[in-house]
Amino acid sequence: MKKFMVLGAAMCVAMAFTGCKSSESAYKKAYEKAKAQDHQAAADNDDNAAQQETPVVAPVETQPVTQTPVVDNYDNEPVRRENVSVVNGAGLKAYSVVVGSFSIKANAEGLQQRLRSAGYDAQVAYNAGNNMYRVVASTYDSKASAVQSRNQLRATYADAWLLSR
Repeated sequence: MKKFMVLGAAMCVAMAFTGCKSSESAYKKAYEKAKAQDHQAAADNDDNAAQQETPVVAPVETQPVTQTPVVDNYDNEPVRRENVSVVNGAGLKAYSVVVGSFSIKANAEGLQQRLRSAGYDAQVAYNAGNNMYRVVASTYDSKASAVQSRNQLRATYADAWLLSR
C-alpha cells in the first residue's frame, strides 16, 4: 500500500513539473505577432499620410496688433518671514534667496563655500526659533530681483525659496 502511495505521489510531482513548463515557442510567437502589428500600424500611418489632401486655405484679413508691455508682477510670489541673524557673511537685505537649511552649522558652511566658489556672495544666517542655519545664496533690496535670482538658482537647487526679514 505504501508503495502505491509513494509511486502515486511521485507521478503527481512529475506531472506537476512537466505540466507547468513554459514553452519558448509560445513567447516567440507572441513576440512575432506584436512585431507584425507594429509594422502594419507603421504602414497604415504612411498610407494615411500619403492619401491626405492639402486643404485650401482662404486668405485671412489681417489687422494691426497693438502690443501691451509685459509687466512682471511678483506680488503673488510666496515669501517666508523669519527672524534670522547673520552668522557668516556681510549682511542681509530685504529679500534673500535661501538654497539650504541645516541643523548643523558645519553643513551650512560647507554649502556656503561651494556657493562662494561658484561666484555667489553666500551667507549663513541662524534662525533661533527653529534652531536652523539658512544658507543664503544672494540678497536683494527688491523682490523682483530676488525672484529672478531664485528662479535661476532653482536649476541647481530645486528647493530654493525667498526669505524676508
